[in-house]
Amino acid sequence: MTSMTAHSITTRAHPRAAAISTLLALAMATGPTLAVDTALAPICAQLTAQHYANVQRLKDWIALPSIAAEDLNYPQGAEYQARLLREAGFQQVEIIPTDGKPGVFATLDAGAAKTVGVYFMYDVKQYDASEWSSPPLEGRIVDVPEVGKVMMGRGAVNQKGPQSAFLAALHAYQAAGQKLPVNLVLVAEGEEEIGSVHIRQLVHTPKVQAALAKTVGVFMPSASQGLDGVVTVTLGAKGIVELELIASGERWGRGPSKDVHSSLKAMVDSPVWRLVKALDTLVSEDGNTITIEGYPQAPPLSDEHKAMIAAASARRDEALLKKQLGVAHWIDDLPWQQAQERLVSQPTVNIEGLVGGYTGPGGKTVLPHKGVAKIDLRLVPGMRFDDAVAALKSHLAKRGYGDIEVNVSGGYNPTETRADSALIQAAQAALRSRGIDPLLWPRNAGSYPGFVFTDPPLSLPAGHFGLGYGTGAHAPNEYYVIESANPKIDGFDGAALSFAQFLVELGK
Repeated sequence: MTSMTAHSITTRAHPRAAAISTLLALAMATGPTLAVDTALAPICAQLTAQHYANVQRLKDWIALPSIAAEDLNYPQGAEYQARLLREAGFQQVEIIPTDGKPGVFATLDAGAAKTVGVYFMYDVKQYDASEWSSPPLEGRIVDVPEVGKVMMGRGAVNQKGPQSAFLAALHAYQAAGQKLPVNLVLVAEGEEEIGSVHIRQLVHTPKVQAALAKTVGVFMPSASQGLDGVVTVTLGAKGIVELELIASGERWGRGPSKDVHSSLKAMVDSPVWRLVKALDTLVSEDGNTITIEGYPQAPPLSDEHKAMIAAASARRDEALLKKQLGVAHWIDDLPWQQAQERLVSQPTVNIEGLVGGYTGPGGKTVLPHKGVAKIDLRLVPGMRFDDAVAALKSHLAKRGYGDIEVNVSGGYNPTETRADSALIQAAQAALRSRGIDPLLWPRNAGSYPGFVFTDPPLSLPAGHFGLGYGTGAHAPNEYYVIESANPKIDGFDGAALSFAQFLVELGK
């Protein structure tokens, strides 16, 4: 392999197709630059030449939202995902049925010595178009000050943008007439946004499991650059339980079986107050410590993980994060490093939504017959999904709230990967080769279903990789950077090139 300092190439989007010589000249332009292997120069040229087609592919994908919670665009979403994979060079592509939404299984045999697994999701979160400044399905290019030109739309960064950048890298290999440095086994699910309810059925399908078992690990394309330029390589993610708690007059045997006039509260019990009182037993007075009896305990942070957090806290910008989140204080006014340790180490009980009775304009004096709380429980490695659900149900029953329905809608165990695994080492090498000193981070506070790869029977390393930047996942005005105006982050072409470089490192 030629020296990785052979050329320095801009990763900002370029407005026209360019020859390699033109591409190399762009090293003098502002924006992030990337030192690449000479062998990747044709890939860079193709990414530039295909820029508009690659961006259009993302725009078209955003226009087809598959939303599991609303049963929207199934099986169309799976069929479209399968088409994208065939066009990117996967020779074998198959839609795999499950008891829920279908998955997609694909393989690309490049005749390489090593095989790598890839995890995609083709579903997206719900949206309310009235909350957006740009139509959520149009994928418009919008200027964001100090960030650049971004594509705004539902799924732009979670997860179609990074996945489209990865597909762009595969298209570049095809157009350049070069074989990939690794073989690929890809699984795509359509239920990630409802807790990956049937991912076990997809991944444990015998032919899928057999193919994944031959891989060195599984990665999920991501946009891991921060606006401050810091890039984090994570070693896992928290698990999650998504559920509803429902208090009703019918189940309780007290209170009304239909909404009645609020004046009757003087002699009629309230199911909504019952729900509130039950919720109050789950956490401490300040809401920050779990008090569920018999709940699985989180193991303490290891010295290795504490050292990672200390190193990261020294480089990350606390003030910038507070500004981005719109918060003024951390829990208990903890110092920055201790707040980060709490983020990594603590399980949580969170109320996503709390609904009972009338919530429209003005007042409507009713005593509701039912109250619903949407809850998520985050779990750290060492805790198990089934144990958390069992403890919650037992706790409510022991406290006299056995009538409250516990409807679990999805979720899974946490995941963890060793820092010395080939997957993580390749990610670090790919970043360092372009002058980035990445941070190692014990686990994401958010969740993804990596457990299905890291748990038996596969027991594989799993993680995330990818340059680029985006924000707004699950929120209005979600976007993914196409052309960067920030010298510390990459645009679409640079993100795609990072995937090519990662594959090179994996193949070594």
